[in-house]
Amino acid sequence: MARPAAVARSPIPAFGSTDVVAGWEVSQTSRTSQGATLELIDCMPLTKVLVRGAASGAVADLLKTPFGRASRTLSGVLTTACRPEEWTLYAVPGSAPRLIDKVTKRVPAGELVTLLDITHGRTLVRLTGSRGPDVLCKLCGIDLSDAVTPTGAALRTSVARLTVELVRDDRNGVCSYLMSCDRSYGDYFFGALLDAGTEFAIEPQGFVLPGI
Repeated sequence: MARPAAVARSPIPAFGSTDVVAGWEVSQTSRTSQGATLELIDCMPLTKVLVRGAASGAVADLLKTPFGRASRTLSGVLTTACRPEEWTLYAVPGSAPRLIDKVTKRVPAGELVTLLDITHGRTLVRLTGSRGPDVLCKLCGIDLSDAVTPTGAALRTSVARLTVELVRDDRNGVCSYLMSCDRSYGDYFFGALLDAGTEFAIEPQGFVLPGI
């Protein structure tokens, strides 16, 4: 059976053998070995929906995520609030229409709310491992200690001289960061993170569903 054709590609070049997941071309494995202690994953296929609305409105009540925080208040969705009155929803690939419809139906018709599918416009990567803060401290000036930026923290800052939305989202008790920047800088940003993590044996890994 022929492999389905990819209809979307990340700005970060795939490495090694590739597969097609939800219409996206993704790398299947790491460049060296699986099970690395510090991993960098291109999460471009994940759905990304931008929501804008009043901080005291129905959409804020629905998402239940205040400015500066990230949470999973909607089933299977990571909601982040890196800017006031603005949220980004991350979900499994291909779910943008369904997610937008779900939010729209739960907001009163008279309330001004904007929802926009930005999946293809934003690079998204995940850095996971206990040395993740050591990598990022070489590229940004934020205090990444657990006391200041614990899991669930969300902020907009400079990383590798780029404006980046950074979310602390630990996986199974292991330190993990989701980072988003403009699509056009994706390849540069991924490379900058790999370079900064060289001394910590960082390894790029392939995207695996559900990915969020």
